[in-house]
Amino acid sequence: MSAMSADRPHLHVAGPDDAAEVLSPEQARPARIRTSWTAADIMAMEFAPPKWAVPGVLSEGVNLLCGPPKVGKSWMSLGLGLDVALGGKAFGAIPVERGPVLYLALEDTARRLQNRLGKVLGQRKAPAGLTLATECPPLPQGGDQAIAAWLDRNPNARMVIIDVFAKLRGHSAPGASAYDADYAAVGRAKKVADDYGVAFVLVHHVRKAGSDDFLTEVSGTNGLAGAADATLVLKRARNQGDGVLHVTGRDVDENEYALTFDPAAGAWQMLDGPAEDHQVGETRATILRFLRTTPGSTPKVIADGVGLAYDNVKRTCQRMLADGQLAADTGGRYRVPGVPAVPGVPQPALSSENEGDTSGTAELWP
Repeated sequence: MSAMSADRPHLHVAGPDDAAEVLSPEQARPARIRTSWTAADIMAMEFAPPKWAVPGVLSEGVNLLCGPPKVGKSWMSLGLGLDVALGGKAFGAIPVERGPVLYLALEDTARRLQNRLGKVLGQRKAPAGLTLATECPPLPQGGDQAIAAWLDRNPNARMVIIDVFAKLRGHSAPGASAYDADYAAVGRAKKVADDYGVAFVLVHHVRKAGSDDFLTEVSGTNGLAGAADATLVLKRARNQGDGVLHVTGRDVDENEYALTFDPAAGAWQMLDGPAEDHQVGETRATILRFLRTTPGSTPKVIADGVGLAYDNVKRTCQRMLADGQLAADTGGRYRVPGVPAVPGVPQPALSSENEGDTSGTAELWP
Protein backbone atom coordinates (compact mmCIF):
# COMPACT_ATOMS: atom_id res chain seq x y z
CA MET A 1 0.00 0.00 0.00
CA SER A 2 1.39 3.39 -0.91
CA ALA A 3 2.12 6.07 1.65
CA MET A 4 -0.84 8.07 0.45
CA SER A 5 -3.27 5.20 0.83
CA ALA A 6 -1.82 4.37 4.25
CA ASP A 7 -2.47 7.92 5.43
CA ARG A 8 -5.97 7.93 4.00
CA PRO A 9 -7.07 4.34 3.63
CA HIS A 10 -10.67 5.23 2.82
CA LEU A 11 -9.84 7.67 0.05
CA HIS A 12 -12.09 7.06 -2.94
CA VAL A 13 -12.65 9.08 -6.09
CA ALA A 14 -16.43 9.33 -6.42
CA GLY A 15 -17.96 8.61 -9.81
CA PRO A 16 -21.48 9.08 -11.19
CA ASP A 17 -22.72 5.98 -9.40
CA ASP A 18 -21.57 7.31 -6.04
CA ALA A 19 -23.72 10.49 -5.97
CA ALA A 20 -25.99 9.17 -3.27
CA GLU A 21 -23.01 8.56 -1.00
CA VAL A 22 -21.39 12.00 -1.28
CA LEU A 23 -24.49 14.22 -1.59
CA SER A 24 -27.28 14.89 0.85
CA PRO A 25 -30.75 13.68 -0.20
CA GLU A 26 -31.73 17.27 -1.08
CA GLN A 27 -28.56 17.83 -3.12
CA ALA A 28 -28.96 14.53 -4.93
CA ARG A 29 -32.16 15.70 -6.57
CA PRO A 30 -31.59 17.39 -9.95
CA ALA A 31 -32.15 21.15 -9.95
CA ARG A 32 -35.42 22.20 -11.55
CA ILE A 33 -37.91 25.05 -11.71
CA ARG A 34 -40.35 24.10 -8.99
CA THR A 35 -43.27 26.43 -9.77
CA SER A 36 -44.29 26.93 -13.37
CA TRP A 37 -47.37 27.23 -15.55
CA THR A 38 -48.15 27.32 -19.21
CA ALA A 39 -49.46 30.53 -20.72
CA ALA A 40 -52.84 28.80 -21.04
CA ASP A 41 -52.77 27.95 -17.34
CA ILE A 42 -52.08 31.58 -16.40
CA MET A 43 -54.86 32.92 -18.62
CA ALA A 44 -57.36 30.46 -17.12
CA MET A 45 -56.65 31.63 -13.56
CA GLU A 46 -58.85 34.07 -11.67
CA PHE A 47 -57.22 36.58 -9.34
CA ALA A 48 -58.72 39.07 -6.97
CA PRO A 49 -58.00 42.65 -8.04
CA PRO A 50 -55.22 44.46 -6.14
CA LYS A 51 -56.34 45.90 -2.82
CA TRP A 52 -55.98 49.67 -2.94
CA ALA A 53 -55.43 51.84 0.10
CA VAL A 54 -55.80 54.92 -2.14
CA PRO A 55 -57.15 53.94 -5.59
CA GLY A 56 -54.72 54.79 -8.35
CA VAL A 57 -52.03 55.90 -5.90
CA LEU A 58 -51.29 53.35 -3.14
CA SER A 59 -51.83 49.64 -3.78
CA GLU A 60 -51.08 46.59 -1.67
CA GLY A 61 -47.36 45.86 -1.45
CA VAL A 62 -44.47 48.19 -0.67
CA ASN A 63 -44.77 51.84 -1.69
CA LEU A 64 -41.76 54.14 -1.29
CA LEU A 65 -42.86 57.70 -0.50
CA CYS A 66 -39.84 59.93 -1.08
CA GLY A 67 -39.11 63.62 -0.90
CA PRO A 68 -36.60 66.13 0.46
CA PRO A 69 -36.62 67.04 4.16
CA LYS A 70 -39.46 69.34 5.28
CA VAL A 71 -41.36 68.95 2.00
CA GLY A 72 -44.41 67.59 3.86
CA LYS A 73 -44.03 63.79 3.64
CA SER A 74 -45.05 63.23 7.25
CA TRP A 75 -48.07 65.52 6.93
CA MET A 76 -49.08 63.57 3.83
CA SER A 77 -48.56 60.20 5.53
CA LEU A 78 -50.56 61.18 8.60
CA GLY A 79 -53.32 62.68 6.46
CA LEU A 80 -53.60 59.54 4.34
CA GLY A 81 -53.63 57.38 7.46
CA LEU A 82 -56.50 59.39 8.92
CA ASP A 83 -58.44 59.38 5.64
CA VAL A 84 -58.22 55.59 5.36
CA ALA A 85 -58.99 55.00 9.04
CA LEU A 86 -62.04 57.27 8.75
CA GLY A 87 -63.09 56.13 5.28
CA GLY A 88 -63.04 59.64 3.79
CA LYS A 89 -61.43 61.11 0.69
CA ALA A 90 -57.67 61.02 0.23
CA PHE A 91 -56.29 64.40 -0.85
CA GLY A 92 -59.86 65.65 -0.53
CA ALA A 93 -60.71 64.00 -3.87
CA ILE A 94 -60.22 60.20 -3.95
CA PRO A 95 -62.77 58.08 -2.02
CA VAL A 96 -61.07 55.37 0.07
CA GLU A 97 -62.39 52.27 1.80
CA ARG A 98 -62.32 52.42 5.57
CA GLY A 99 -59.98 50.11 7.48
CA PRO A 100 -57.43 49.95 10.31
CA VAL A 101 -54.09 51.73 9.79
CA LEU A 102 -50.79 51.37 11.65
CA TYR A 103 -48.66 54.52 11.67
CA LEU A 104 -45.10 54.13 12.99
CA ALA A 105 -44.03 57.73 13.65
CA LEU A 106 -40.45 56.89 14.56
CA GLU A 107 -39.16 60.48 14.58
CA ASP A 108 -42.03 61.93 16.62
CA THR A 109 -43.17 62.11 20.23
CA ALA A 110 -46.68 61.62 21.59
CA ARG A 111 -46.95 65.38 22.19
CA ARG A 112 -46.02 66.23 18.60
CA LEU A 113 -48.42 63.61 17.27
CA GLN A 114 -51.24 65.09 19.33
CA ASN A 115 -50.55 68.54 17.89
CA ARG A 116 -50.43 67.23 14.35
CA LEU A 117 -53.52 65.08 14.76
CA GLY A 118 -55.50 68.02 16.12
CA LYS A 119 -54.57 70.14 13.13
CA VAL A 120 -55.24 67.49 10.48
CA LEU A 121 -58.48 66.25 12.05
CA GLY A 122 -60.09 69.66 12.27
CA GLN A 123 -63.70 69.02 13.24
CA ARG A 124 -63.50 65.27 12.60
CA LYS A 125 -63.49 62.77 15.46
CA ALA A 126 -60.23 60.90 16.09
CA PRO A 127 -60.65 57.36 14.70
CA ALA A 128 -60.02 54.31 16.88
CA GLY A 129 -58.89 52.54 13.70
CA LEU A 130 -55.64 54.51 13.54
CA THR A 131 -52.91 53.00 15.74
CA LEU A 132 -49.85 55.18 16.35
CA ALA A 133 -46.49 54.14 17.77
CA THR A 134 -43.20 55.97 18.17
CA GLU A 135 -41.00 52.91 18.77
CA CYS A 136 -40.52 49.61 16.94
CA PRO A 137 -37.55 47.23 16.65
CA PRO A 138 -35.66 47.23 13.33
CA LEU A 139 -37.17 44.79 10.86
CA PRO A 140 -34.31 42.23 11.09
CA GLN A 141 -34.47 42.32 14.90
CA GLY A 142 -38.15 41.46 15.19
CA GLY A 143 -39.82 44.54 13.74
CA ASP A 144 -41.34 42.50 10.92
CA GLN A 145 -42.81 40.08 13.48
CA ALA A 146 -44.19 42.95 15.57
CA ILE A 147 -45.94 44.42 12.52
CA ALA A 148 -47.22 40.98 11.53
CA ALA A 149 -48.64 40.52 15.04
CA TRP A 150 -50.54 43.81 14.72
CA LEU A 151 -51.87 42.70 11.34
CA ASP A 152 -53.01 39.41 12.89
CA ARG A 153 -55.02 41.42 15.43
CA ASN A 154 -56.42 43.65 12.66
CA PRO A 155 -57.34 41.32 9.79
CA ASN A 156 -59.12 44.12 7.90
CA ALA A 157 -56.09 46.43 7.97
CA ARG A 158 -55.55 48.47 4.83
CA MET A 159 -52.29 50.30 5.40
CA VAL A 160 -49.03 50.34 7.39
CA ILE A 161 -46.96 53.55 7.36
CA ILE A 162 -43.29 53.52 8.42
CA ASP A 163 -42.03 57.08 8.95
CA VAL A 164 -39.10 56.98 8.40
CA PHE A 165 -37.89 53.74 6.83
CA ALA A 166 -34.25 54.39 7.81
CA LYS A 167 -35.24 53.88 11.46
CA LEU A 168 -36.53 50.37 10.77
CA ARG A 169 -34.34 48.96 7.99
CA GLY A 170 -31.63 47.64 10.34
CA HIS A 171 -27.97 46.91 9.62
CA SER A 172 -26.75 45.40 6.37
CA ALA A 173 -25.47 41.83 6.24
CA PRO A 174 -21.66 41.64 6.47
CA GLY A 175 -20.07 41.72 3.03
CA ALA A 176 -23.29 42.63 1.21
CA SER A 177 -23.06 45.19 -1.56
CA ALA A 178 -24.94 48.47 -1.15
CA TYR A 179 -27.47 47.37 -3.81
CA ASP A 180 -28.05 43.97 -2.21
CA ALA A 181 -28.41 45.58 1.22
CA ASP A 182 -31.01 48.07 -0.04
CA TYR A 183 -32.90 45.37 -1.93
CA ALA A 184 -32.93 43.07 1.11
CA ALA A 185 -34.08 45.86 3.43
CA VAL A 186 -37.14 46.66 1.31
CA GLY A 187 -37.65 42.97 0.58
CA ARG A 188 -38.12 42.22 4.27
CA ALA A 189 -40.96 44.75 4.46
CA LYS A 190 -42.36 43.50 1.16
CA LYS A 191 -42.66 39.94 2.45
CA VAL A 192 -44.95 41.05 5.27
CA ALA A 193 -46.93 43.34 2.96
CA ASP A 194 -47.41 40.54 0.41
CA ASP A 195 -48.27 37.91 3.04
CA TYR A 196 -51.08 40.08 4.40
CA GLY A 197 -52.13 41.89 1.19
CA VAL A 198 -51.71 45.31 2.80
CA ALA A 199 -50.27 48.56 1.46
CA PHE A 200 -47.00 49.48 3.18
CA VAL A 201 -45.81 53.10 2.88
CA LEU A 202 -42.10 53.52 3.54
CA VAL A 203 -41.25 57.20 4.00
CA HIS A 204 -37.79 57.90 2.62
CA HIS A 205 -35.57 60.76 1.44
CA VAL A 206 -34.30 61.85 -1.97
CA ARG A 207 -30.82 62.91 -3.00
CA LYS A 208 -29.84 66.56 -2.76
CA ALA A 209 -29.12 66.73 -6.49
CA GLY A 210 -32.22 66.91 -8.66
CA SER A 211 -32.80 64.90 -11.83
CA ASP A 212 -35.09 64.81 -14.84
CA ASP A 213 -36.00 61.23 -13.87
CA PHE A 214 -37.67 61.28 -10.46
CA LEU A 215 -36.75 57.62 -9.83
CA THR A 216 -33.04 58.45 -9.82
CA GLU A 217 -33.63 60.97 -7.03
CA VAL A 218 -34.43 58.25 -4.46
CA SER A 219 -31.65 58.25 -1.86
CA GLY A 220 -29.58 55.07 -1.87
CA THR A 221 -29.04 52.56 -4.66
CA ASN A 222 -31.50 51.38 -7.29
CA GLY A 223 -32.11 48.40 -5.01
CA LEU A 224 -34.67 50.40 -3.01
CA ALA A 225 -36.91 51.30 -5.93
CA GLY A 226 -36.19 47.94 -7.58
CA ALA A 227 -37.55 45.97 -4.64
CA ALA A 228 -40.54 48.27 -4.04
CA ASP A 229 -43.82 47.72 -5.84
CA ALA A 230 -44.31 51.46 -6.38
CA THR A 231 -42.31 54.63 -5.93
CA LEU A 232 -43.82 58.02 -5.16
CA VAL A 233 -41.73 61.20 -5.17
CA LEU A 234 -43.16 64.42 -3.70
CA LYS A 235 -41.72 67.67 -5.01
CA ARG A 236 -42.49 71.18 -3.83
CA ALA A 237 -40.52 74.38 -4.30
CA ARG A 238 -39.37 75.95 -1.05
CA ASN A 239 -41.89 78.42 0.43
CA GLN A 240 -44.53 77.43 -2.14
CA GLY A 241 -47.76 75.60 -1.45
CA ASP A 242 -48.20 73.75 -4.73
CA GLY A 243 -46.39 70.46 -5.31
CA VAL A 244 -46.41 67.44 -7.57
CA LEU A 245 -46.62 63.77 -6.57
CA HIS A 246 -44.91 61.56 -9.16
CA VAL A 247 -46.11 57.94 -9.08
CA THR A 248 -44.93 54.81 -10.87
CA GLY A 249 -45.07 51.10 -10.07
CA ARG A 250 -45.97 47.55 -11.00
CA ASP A 251 -49.71 47.79 -10.37
CA VAL A 252 -50.15 51.55 -10.66
CA ASP A 253 -50.09 53.59 -13.85
CA GLU A 254 -47.34 56.18 -14.06
CA ASN A 255 -48.89 59.53 -13.28
CA GLU A 256 -48.37 62.98 -11.82
CA TYR A 257 -50.78 64.58 -9.36
CA ALA A 258 -50.88 68.31 -8.74
CA LEU A 259 -51.31 69.03 -5.03
CA THR A 260 -51.41 72.05 -2.76
CA PHE A 261 -50.44 72.15 0.90
CA ASP A 262 -52.49 74.06 3.46
CA PRO A 263 -50.19 74.71 6.46
CA ALA A 264 -53.11 75.81 8.68
CA ALA A 265 -54.82 72.44 8.22
CA GLY A 266 -51.68 70.35 7.67
CA ALA A 267 -53.41 68.92 4.62
CA TRP A 268 -52.50 68.09 1.05
CA GLN A 269 -55.33 68.70 -1.42
CA MET A 270 -55.51 67.64 -5.06
CA LEU A 271 -55.68 70.39 -7.69
CA ASP A 272 -57.64 70.32 -10.92
CA GLY A 273 -55.91 70.03 -14.25
CA PRO A 274 -52.58 68.53 -15.36
CA ALA A 275 -49.66 68.75 -12.97
CA GLU A 276 -47.58 70.73 -15.46
CA ASP A 277 -50.02 73.64 -15.22
CA HIS A 278 -49.11 73.99 -11.56
CA GLN A 279 -45.35 73.78 -12.09
CA VAL A 280 -45.13 76.97 -14.12
CA GLY A 281 -45.89 80.60 -13.44
CA GLU A 282 -49.46 81.87 -13.51
CA THR A 283 -49.09 83.50 -16.95
CA ARG A 284 -47.71 80.32 -18.51
CA ALA A 285 -50.38 78.19 -16.85
CA THR A 286 -53.09 80.52 -18.21
CA ILE A 287 -51.66 80.27 -21.73
CA LEU A 288 -51.45 76.46 -21.51
CA ARG A 289 -55.07 76.18 -20.38
CA PHE A 290 -56.23 78.42 -23.23
CA LEU A 291 -54.25 76.55 -25.91
CA ARG A 292 -55.54 73.17 -24.79
CA THR A 293 -59.02 74.26 -25.83
CA THR A 294 -58.00 76.61 -28.65
CA PRO A 295 -54.88 75.20 -30.34
CA GLY A 296 -53.34 77.12 -33.20
CA SER A 297 -53.90 80.58 -31.71
CA THR A 298 -51.66 83.62 -32.14
CA PRO A 299 -50.50 85.68 -29.16
CA LYS A 300 -53.13 88.29 -30.08
CA VAL A 301 -55.95 85.74 -29.89
CA ILE A 302 -54.56 84.35 -26.64
CA ALA A 303 -54.24 87.80 -25.08
CA ASP A 304 -57.82 88.71 -26.02
CA GLY A 305 -59.09 85.33 -24.79
CA VAL A 306 -57.47 85.41 -21.37
CA GLY A 307 -57.42 89.14 -20.72
CA LEU A 308 -53.64 89.58 -20.57
CA ALA A 309 -51.51 92.25 -22.22
CA TYR A 310 -50.50 91.34 -25.76
CA ASP A 311 -46.80 92.17 -25.33
CA ASN A 312 -46.64 90.01 -22.20
CA VAL A 313 -48.30 87.05 -23.93
CA LYS A 314 -46.07 87.39 -26.99
CA ARG A 315 -42.86 87.37 -24.94
CA THR A 316 -44.08 84.53 -22.74
CA CYS A 317 -45.02 82.38 -25.76
CA GLN A 318 -41.54 82.86 -27.21
CA ARG A 319 -39.96 81.77 -23.94
CA MET A 320 -42.29 78.79 -23.61
CA LEU A 321 -41.37 77.75 -27.15
CA ALA A 322 -37.69 77.88 -26.24
CA ASP A 323 -38.37 75.84 -23.08
CA GLY A 324 -40.29 73.17 -25.00
CA GLN A 325 -43.62 73.98 -23.32
CA LEU A 326 -45.20 75.11 -26.61
CA ALA A 327 -44.97 74.13 -30.26
CA ALA A 328 -45.28 76.65 -33.12
CA ASP A 329 -47.00 76.36 -36.48
CA THR A 330 -46.84 78.68 -39.48
CA GLY A 331 -48.20 82.16 -39.04
CA GLY A 332 -46.99 82.50 -35.45
CA ARG A 333 -49.68 80.16 -34.13
CA TYR A 334 -49.03 78.17 -30.97
CA ARG A 335 -50.26 74.91 -29.50
CA VAL A 336 -49.41 72.54 -26.65
CA PRO A 337 -46.91 69.83 -27.74
CA GLY A 338 -48.75 66.65 -28.60
CA VAL A 339 -51.94 68.50 -29.51
CA PRO A 340 -52.36 68.34 -33.32
CA ALA A 341 -52.43 71.55 -35.30
CA VAL A 342 -55.83 72.80 -36.38
CA PRO A 343 -55.66 73.77 -40.06
CA GLY A 344 -57.54 76.75 -41.25
CA VAL A 345 -58.11 78.38 -37.88
CA PRO A 346 -59.31 81.90 -38.71
CA GLN A 347 -56.93 84.57 -37.48
CA PRO A 348 -57.58 88.28 -37.01
CA ALA A 349 -56.55 90.59 -39.78
CA LEU A 350 -53.09 92.08 -39.44
CA SER A 351 -52.96 95.49 -37.91
CA SER A 352 -50.26 97.82 -36.73
CA GLU A 353 -50.55 96.05 -33.38
CA ASN A 354 -49.83 92.50 -34.50
CA GLU A 355 -48.34 92.87 -37.93
CA GLY A 356 -45.22 90.80 -38.41
CA ASP A 357 -45.95 88.61 -35.41
CA THR A 358 -44.44 85.39 -36.66
CA SER A 359 -42.65 84.35 -33.51
CA GLY A 360 -41.65 80.74 -33.55
CA THR A 361 -41.88 80.21 -37.30
CA ALA A 362 -38.14 80.39 -37.72
CA GLU A 363 -37.93 77.12 -35.77
CA LEU A 364 -39.91 75.38 -38.52
CA TRP A 365 -38.82 77.30 -41.59
CA PRO A 366 -35.15 78.27 -41.38
